[in-house]
Amino acid sequence: MARVVVTGGAGFLGSHLCEHLLGKGHRVVCIDNLDTGSLENVEHIRDENFVFSNHDITEFVEIDEPVDFIYHLA
Repeated sequence: MARVVVTGGAGFLGSHLCEHLLGKGHRVVCIDNLDTGSLENVEHIRDENFVFSNHDITEFVEIDEPVDFIYHLA
């Protein structure tokens, strides 16, 4: 199981990517400041392998676990 970070994960494309990755069995950290994304796009995701972080990626981000892949959609 890979640990994946998706920046812009609450946007239209990012939210679908998060769902796809979860469906493949990956752990997903979704980072979005919600300027153009929406919580409505990810609020239905109820998976223990999904974490949402409301954060502006222009600021330092620390992830507690090793990260295997980053999808930068922000």
